[in-house]
Amino acid sequence: MHPEVVRDAPGFCPICGMALEPRTATLDEGPNVELLDMRRRLVICAILTAPLMAGAMLMIMPAWLQLVLATPVVLWGGWPFFVRGWASVVNRQLNMFTLIAMGTGTAFVYSTVAVVIGGELYFEAAAVITTLVLLGQVLELRARERTSGAIKALLGLAPKTARMVMDDGGEHDIDVTQVTPGMRLRVRPGERIAVDGVVDDGNGVVDESMITGEPLPVAKTPGSRVTAGTVNTTGSFVMRAERVGADTLLAQIVRMVAEAQRSRAKIQRLADVVSAWFVPAVIAVAVVTLIVSHSWVNAVAVLIIACPCALGLATPMSVMVATGRGATAGILVKNAEALETLARVDTIVVDKTGTLTEGKPRVVSHDLDPQVLGWVAAVERASEHPLAAAILAAAAPAGTATDVKTIAGVGVTGTVDGHEISVGRPGVTVKVAGRVVGHIVVADPIKPTTAEAIRELHAKGLKIVMLTGDVRATAEAVGRELGIDMIEAEVLPAEKEAVIRRLQSEGHRVAMAGDGVNDAPSLARADVGIAMGTGTDIAIESADITLVKGDLRGIARARNLSEAMMRNIRQNLFFAFVYNVLGVPLAAFGLLNPMIASAAMTFSSVTVIGNALRLRRSAL
Repeated sequence: MHPEVVRDAPGFCPICGMALEPRTATLDEGPNVELLDMRRRLVICAILTAPLMAGAMLMIMPAWLQLVLATPVVLWGGWPFFVRGWASVVNRQLNMFTLIAMGTGTAFVYSTVAVVIGGELYFEAAAVITTLVLLGQVLELRARERTSGAIKALLGLAPKTARMVMDDGGEHDIDVTQVTPGMRLRVRPGERIAVDGVVDDGNGVVDESMITGEPLPVAKTPGSRVTAGTVNTTGSFVMRAERVGADTLLAQIVRMVAEAQRSRAKIQRLADVVSAWFVPAVIAVAVVTLIVSHSWVNAVAVLIIACPCALGLATPMSVMVATGRGATAGILVKNAEALETLARVDTIVVDKTGTLTEGKPRVVSHDLDPQVLGWVAAVERASEHPLAAAILAAAAPAGTATDVKTIAGVGVTGTVDGHEISVGRPGVTVKVAGRVVGHIVVADPIKPTTAEAIRELHAKGLKIVMLTGDVRATAEAVGRELGIDMIEAEVLPAEKEAVIRRLQSEGHRVAMAGDGVNDAPSLARADVGIAMGTGTDIAIESADITLVKGDLRGIARARNLSEAMMRNIRQNLFFAFVYNVLGVPLAAFGLLNPMIASAAMTFSSVTVIGNALRLRRSAL
């Protein structure tokens, strides 16, 4: 529950006392040692506690026999709780195990003394509480295992072997760890794709739903990109490997989800502050209860009912399940704080090229001499801008460009056959030796899903702002067609960041969605940066949330996930707070038996985990 605590082996957290979680789930991680230990203790303690409880309630069991039965239950079965309780005192981090150790230990020691000098016995209470807490630990550990289900499902997508195509046309299977970039692989019908790459030859229809969240299979032809873990449903093709091992998108997704599940939401600070004061306050209430009521039973009941286990689980469980659910829907969350903030965003700023549009512009017309157009193509050959690809698709380079320089948001310059060529703003203006010689008209089609996405975001009351370096006329045409609320056109990369700052200074909470290198500063500046997964690595690294599909509808899904997570966290915190607020007074006034208090504490923890697991079925 505390990501700053890192150990090289299983154990318990020195802050909250709960069992540590593996940093990354694996398919072959073996049995849960903590769960096996708690289950063994539970079985043995339950066998010893049953006759102890029956005999004590019927008042037919002698005191010495109660001591014999209770001792292994409390001292052996409850030993992990005493160890963690003592560690909480040593570390000055009082937690639920402080209260459990005090409650069961006090009841046991008092009863042991009473066997010698006479007095009331509370052996059955100490034993039953220990057994019920063990039951709670077993149920909690089993439920917590299910929260890593999303990562395990993703890990299960990776095939163990790949079919390598030899230079002579022969084929044979190799271990996926032996695949290297550039290697040609055959993907047959029904097979999972081993690594990320590009189709070289053949055709297929690939189910990418587990990676992108989109249910419809995607047709793949030569030149199409394919992703590790996805399934080729029909057809057969040969692909060329590009990203392998830890560099595949699937591996990055698993890594991001694991990191996000260890992160903490801001709302967790509320639980941390309450917990810091809560345990000392409960101890004080228990002491006052003992002094006023002269009842050890009431004091122990206060200690047990107030265990803040549910409070500690409330936020982390929801975060773990929500980030896993997001991964299966193509929404990668870098940290829980970003997902929490997204629920409060009121303005969405979007880039145009590659976000609203396909990002694959094409040349519609031009007024250039063929020779000049060839020079332009030669210069653009060294550029990675989408416009460069469009120009190269329309014209063959004439010569070789030298001294090529790209100025982000402005254009590109270079020298071809002694002629200084510059291509750039405004629009696509071409200059030779500093003199304008013509223009190239380029069109970038709007993505088919963009209009639907804008409608969904508007339905949530969000303001949509287009932020683009494109010319105003083009930007306004796209904006009118889509119903964009505000258009900021002809904006340089540095100016994009300034627009984000201005919106924030006006009181808006801003999310920025983009896919290019020049969007990275804006993505970092926004309250929540959202990268389109089809964009560049630097944009993805700069963003808080990545949409694997690169589909703007993913923002609406991410917003739904954010709202569902925050709603779930508030429900969990409500259960935890109300449980303690109602339980402590009842225990203090003698209206709650310690054994019932222990059962109620277990029930509250399991309720919180069960409620968090509902997020796995959230409709996005």
